[in-house]
Amino acid sequence: MNPRNSLFIAAFALFLGNALPAQSQTVPLATAEARIRQRQDQLNLISPAAYDLTRNPINAQTERRWRQLLWATAVIEPQDAYVQNSIAQILTLTSQKLTPPQTRIVEMALQVGTQLYSTNPTSTLRERFTQTIAQSSNPRWVALSLSALVKGGATVQEQQQWINQIAQRFPRWSENVSLYTTFQDLAAPNRTPPVRDLLNWSIAPNQQQLYVFCSRDRAQLCSAFLKDRRGQFVRENGRLWSIPLLTRSLHNLSWNFSRGYTPQGIYRIEGTIPQPDTDFFRAYGFFPLVKLFAPFEPGVREFIPGRKGTLAGKLPGYNALLPPSWRNYFPIQGSYWAGLAGRSEFRIHGSGEDPGFFTNNQRYPDSAGWNPAIGCLSALELYDEQGRLKTSDVPRLLNLLGAKPTGYLIVAELPTDSRSIPAQIEAAIAR
Repeated sequence: MNPRNSLFIAAFALFLGNALPAQSQTVPLATAEARIRQRQDQLNLISPAAYDLTRNPINAQTERRWRQLLWATAVIEPQDAYVQNSIAQILTLTSQKLTPPQTRIVEMALQVGTQLYSTNPTSTLRERFTQTIAQSSNPRWVALSLSALVKGGATVQEQQQWINQIAQRFPRWSENVSLYTTFQDLAAPNRTPPVRDLLNWSIAPNQQQLYVFCSRDRAQLCSAFLKDRRGQFVRENGRLWSIPLLTRSLHNLSWNFSRGYTPQGIYRIEGTIPQPDTDFFRAYGFFPLVKLFAPFEPGVREFIPGRKGTLAGKLPGYNALLPPSWRNYFPIQGSYWAGLAGRSEFRIHGSGEDPGFFTNNQRYPDSAGWNPAIGCLSALELYDEQGRLKTSDVPRLLNLLGAKPTGYLIVAELPTDSRSIPAQIEAAIAR
């Protein structure tokens, strides 16, 4: 390791109160040998016998085993017919009365089934999704199935037929968050309000605002920019400070479902979760995680500075935090609706996992090096074959936010290619 980098990492870790291991500048779980073993552990779970529901029925006794197997399926994305057939068989349960363990297994099968179907839309899974729409009494599962069918290439006519069918089955669909937000997503896209209005707006006085602008294609990298407490955008060597972040869902799920990609909207930044912790290193990286709170999410000290607890006022209270031109723009309300649907514990973190761990990373060369998440924002964090840190954007972000960061995160999609976002933001600020 470059001595200069070693000094930087050690100094930064001490600053955060999380020093690197005293005996080594390496992370054992990040060595080439550990990476191979980690991947092989997932591959070892994949076999026809493992997916046999006769041997392994869906119940409380097999829940842990099925959740491990479904996670391995998401990591490896095996193309064997027996995998999709097994998941399809699990999805026949969506219309039945289930125990809590069975419900959790079926929910995960829907998530992983969406992931597989979006890249390989077979008739086997299509039939199960359409059956769920026609028969399930669970509106979230119905909405998830509709979303999966759309991601698998359903025609506009098919989409409308399913929407009509669902509306007949659930006459009060507009009162259900999952159905309402899914229908809204499938409607004609709104015109994006002026980005300059968002950049010039202050949610609350004397608060940092971290903007994350993304393409509508979440397979592309997003760009983060920071406005300090004085309302000035941070610059380095005369250029806007920026780091790339990935907000892609491993399961290719929409933002309004658990484990979906990061919703657009406003989050409260409030503190960090300390690292390192070898139990969580691979998923979250070596450095502290930035804690984000969706509106109305329990656990926040002050969503609005000076007011204890969560945000008040429901949707009007949320919209009041936005500039007037953005208040009727449905996509920017994502964090509000996702929170109502039960999503929580959003974070900004690095990744201790090797980029080759997830098979589907091969389909996204433009974000090579970054790993997907299940709702969080993933920053670059790479290690060499000896387990030594090569590079990480997390220290750069934490150094600017401070040891006990507070402020706001604003995630917004722009109708542009991700590579043009920095120039677009620079131009909007300069106007």
